[in-house]
Amino acid sequence: MKLSYVYLIVGMGIVTYLPRMMPATVLSRKQLPELLIRFLNYIPAAVLSALFFPSVLVTGHEINIGMSNPLFITSLLTFPIAYKTKNMFLTVIIGMIITIILNNLIYQ
Repeated sequence: MKLSYVYLIVGMGIVTYLPRMMPATVLSRKQLPELLIRFLNYIPAAVLSALFFPSVLVTGHEINIGMSNPLFITSLLTFPIAYKTKNMFLTVIIGMIITIILNNLIYQ
């Protein structure tokens, strides 16, 4: 392997790791205001929503909230299971099973 590739890989690792490490390192030594902590607690839900909703609700280039969207139907059927059990593994497995059933039996 060429040495330039090694430098490239190490450089990419540093560029990827630094933005993740710096805030944790700097902020771990300081007492953060309660308002900022409450704000930061919403970030995981916001990111998850930003990833989840477009992939489930958009088919092609249109929003599809109807019976013709198998991912939307799967989400509606899986949400009560997630809410009741609070078990991510079980929810994912049941969601996969529902998706397979819908795609193979109903939405061929």
